[in-house]
Amino acid sequence: MSDTSGKTTHFGARTVLESEKAGKVKDLFSDVARKYDVMNDAMSLGIHRLWKDAMMDWLAPRRGQRLLDVAGGTGDISFRFLKRAGSGHATVLDLTEPMLVEGRKRAEAQDLAESLDWVVGDAMALPFPDDSFDVYTISFGIRNVTRPQEALNEAFRVLRPGGRLMVLEFSQLPNPAMQKAYDLYSFNIIPRLGQAIANDRDSYQYLVESIRNFPDQETFLGMVRAAGFEQARYRNLSMGIAALHSGWKL
Repeated sequence: MSDTSGKTTHFGARTVLESEKAGKVKDLFSDVARKYDVMNDAMSLGIHRLWKDAMMDWLAPRRGQRLLDVAGGTGDISFRFLKRAGSGHATVLDLTEPMLVEGRKRAEAQDLAESLDWVVGDAMALPFPDDSFDVYTISFGIRNVTRPQEALNEAFRVLRPGGRLMVLEFSQLPNPAMQKAYDLYSFNIIPRLGQAIANDRDSYQYLVESIRNFPDQETFLGMVRAAGFEQARYRNLSMGIAALHSGWKL
C-alpha cells in the first residue's frame, strides 16, 4: 500500500488528514450508538426501511449463504438478510464497538445470536482470508471510509467467485431544483433532530455534509468496476436520494 502520510480527505465540510478520519468517525458513531436506529427513522421518516427492503429484493438472499456486512453497526441489514435467506450466517464488521454492542442486544432479543458474528475492523483492511463470503453489503457506511476505493478492492478480495457486492448509500438527485429542496431539509432539519433526539447536533451536521461530498451514481459505478466487479449497475431510490450499486465477482 502506498504511503498516505500527509494526504488529506473530507470529514464533512472540513479537510482533515487521512490518518485522522477513521478516529473521528469512530468517535462520532460511538457517541450516537444508543440512538442510531431511532435517528434513522426520524431523519428519513421511516423511508430507510423501504430502501433496505428494496436492497433485499434485489439481493434475493439464498439459504446457506455467508454474508459480510461491513459498517454493519447495529446489524439491521444482517437481520434482514438472515430472515430473507431462511438460514445462513452473517458477520457484522464495524469500526465502532458501541454500535456492535447495541447490535448484539438486538440479536439476542430476536433469537438470531447463533447466526451472527460481531467483529471490530476496518473496511480498508478486512481481517478475513480471500474468497470467504458469498455476499458483501455496506449500507450508509462507505462514505465514511477514508479511501472508498480501497474498501471496494477489499470487498472483491474477500468475496468468493460468483459473490455479490451490494452498496446502499445516499446519493445525488438528478434534478437541481429537487436537490436544492432536499439540501434545505437536510441542512436545516437533520442537525436539529440530532440535537433533540440524540443530544448531538455536530454528528448529524457531519452526516449531511458527508452526503454532499460523496461521488454521484455514475462516478461511484466507475469505482465499483475499477475494483474488478462485473455486471455492475445501480438503481436510484426515492428519485436519487439514495442509490443501490450492485456488482459480481465473476
